[in-house]
Amino acid sequence: MIVSVSPRTNSSSFLLTGFSGLEQQYPWISIPFSSIYAMVLLGNCMVLHVIWTEPSLHQPVFYFLAMLALTDLCMGLSTVHTVLGILWGFIREISLDSCIVQSYFIHGLSFTESSVLLTMAFDRYIAICNPLRYSSFLTNSRIIKIGLTILGRSFFFITPPIIRLRFFHYCRSHSLSHSFCLHQDLLRLACSDIQFNSYYALMLVICTLLLDAVLILFSYVLILKSVLAIASQEERHKSFQTCISHICAVLVFYIPIISLTMVHRFGKHLSPIVHVLMGNIYILFPPLMNPIIYSVKTQQIRSRMLKLFSLKIY
Repeated sequence: MIVSVSPRTNSSSFLLTGFSGLEQQYPWISIPFSSIYAMVLLGNCMVLHVIWTEPSLHQPVFYFLAMLALTDLCMGLSTVHTVLGILWGFIREISLDSCIVQSYFIHGLSFTESSVLLTMAFDRYIAICNPLRYSSFLTNSRIIKIGLTILGRSFFFITPPIIRLRFFHYCRSHSLSHSFCLHQDLLRLACSDIQFNSYYALMLVICTLLLDAVLILFSYVLILKSVLAIASQEERHKSFQTCISHICAVLVFYIPIISLTMVHRFGKHLSPIVHVLMGNIYILFPPLMNPIIYSVKTQQIRSRMLKLFSLKIY
């Protein structure tokens, strides 16, 4: 009697996808990607160093900026080994456990960045709409509590669906869509019942990313209303200037996420290269741009960095 073997297996590894069809060009493609990762790591480390070493920057707004820079730094570190590993020819597969851990950090850090941006919007709202209470409300102890709340909100609630990935059976193609692991990518390959993960992930996105975006928008409506009530045009312009960096950071974060979601939802007919490129933009664009935005738009950061560079040169 011949016994059939079920195809349901819990695969121990998955194939990572680079730029399909461009394998011969990987040495050249690795140059810009290596440069971007170097800029991500250097830029965010410099922002953290400047805030840490400059006493005049020990203020709530810069503490929140340090949280953003630390989040971006961790996002770069969580994906650098697989993205550059593929381009340099060191990595082609990733184990299930490593994939789950990477997925946990990628999604957790995305929620963390969204929460930090919301907190920064709240900071700007208090600074502009209620400046007399700013220093008394945003004390150091309260900022620490806010930071711990952000971490708990970002990483605690994603734990259940991420843990469930470990117990799924993966019987379909073991090829991932990107150079790193995403929760939705692993769900696509699973043969188990994924309804809980699908609905839970949807509700989590609605209750975090979407809710944060709505609250950020609402805070800027209140800020705009308050600024327009200022009689002096110079003071009005100065108030707007304090928000420009944060508005740019919000756009830099949300536009790639929305674009990647649209590509996954409506762009199934597009080339796989488009999907891989959009995935890398979602991972790398905010960590790359945020240090540049705050270095250019924030006078205190810019002057301190210029001083730092001049000391290194001489």
